[in-house]
Amino acid sequence: MLRFIVQFLVTCLALWLAAQVVPGVGFDDTPTLLLAAILLGVANAIVRPILTFVTFPLTIITFGLFLLVVNAATIGLVAVLLNGFVVDGLWAGIGAAIVTGIVSWIAGWFIGEDPKRRID
Repeated sequence: MLRFIVQFLVTCLALWLAAQVVPGVGFDDTPTLLLAAILLGVANAIVRPILTFVTFPLTIITFGLFLLVVNAATIGLVAVLLNGFVVDGLWAGIGAAIVTGIVSWIAGWFIGEDPKRRID
């Protein structure tokens, strides 16, 4: 449960930072930010694996760079579903995907691996 809360807080931080850094990404208020983080977590758990599977040939051809588009599409889907969260176009979505990816990567480096998921 603690890992879930930490991941939620990291996602909130990443989306907030993306709204500060990337032009075309924004929130109306804090509750919208929190709800966007929850919806992004659900979309990453359900929609993103399906999109990754369907676009696997493009991902191979582009040496993995197409995953940025998949991540941007996931963030864009959350923006479409949630009033008050704005992602203005593909490039803003890709910028938000880059920022959220970097923040998640850094947080994962500090948090470490889940001991239950580790394969010995």
